[in-house]
Amino acid sequence: MSDIDEEKPFTNRILDLEEAERPRERLARLGPDALSNYELIAILLRNGMQGENVIDQAKRLLSVHGGLSGLKRTSVIELSKQKGIGMAKATQVMAAVELGRRLSVLNDENEKIAFRSAEDVFDFVCYEMSSLTHEELWVLNLDTRNRHVATDKLYRGSLNSSPVRVAEVFQKPIARNAAAIILVHNHPSGDPKPSAADIAVTKNVQQAGNLLEIKMLDHIVVGTGGYQSILELI
Repeated sequence: MSDIDEEKPFTNRILDLEEAERPRERLARLGPDALSNYELIAILLRNGMQGENVIDQAKRLLSVHGGLSGLKRTSVIELSKQKGIGMAKATQVMAAVELGRRLSVLNDENEKIAFRSAEDVFDFVCYEMSSLTHEELWVLNLDTRNRHVATDKLYRGSLNSSPVRVAEVFQKPIARNAAAIILVHNHPSGDPKPSAADIAVTKNVQQAGNLLEIKMLDHIVVGTGGYQSILELI
């Protein structure tokens, strides 16, 4: 038997991998939480290409695009141009990304999300907000039990004390008869440290909320993989 015959065959499909290494079988046996990001993407890709198996292809995809947050910002056209991907695989991956985004903001009326801490707020918004390339200010509307009622995406662009009109912040919460609000905005730079303008906006909204009897529970600044509560600082 030649050396070539003795070589392990090239594994470009999930089914060609050892059973214990197959992401699909691992997901069925252990659940999706047990799989890494690249294993989940490998399931979507299904097969690799000559010289690169599907697991390595998934790893490369994440590396090139800067992880899941970068992949979320990538267009279908850009993704399809990656070696070995093509339009079919690109649409499958982006469809999964979009489903993840929609699930992250899904609000079942019978299972409203209750916010008990700044971390709860961060977990609620981080999937969508941490990948934004521009600054946005959101107003989370809450009921009397601090449960999420609605989200108003109020401003895009730089946040400072002059364009943020307090009346606009409270317009929809008043109409919804909200009991409280939480402000959230992101820093595309990745650093969640609040600026002087962020603190000024917080104080203005807090004072107005006290007068309107709609309490502002917090103002969270979202960065890359982290957050800062402004009310913990002032």
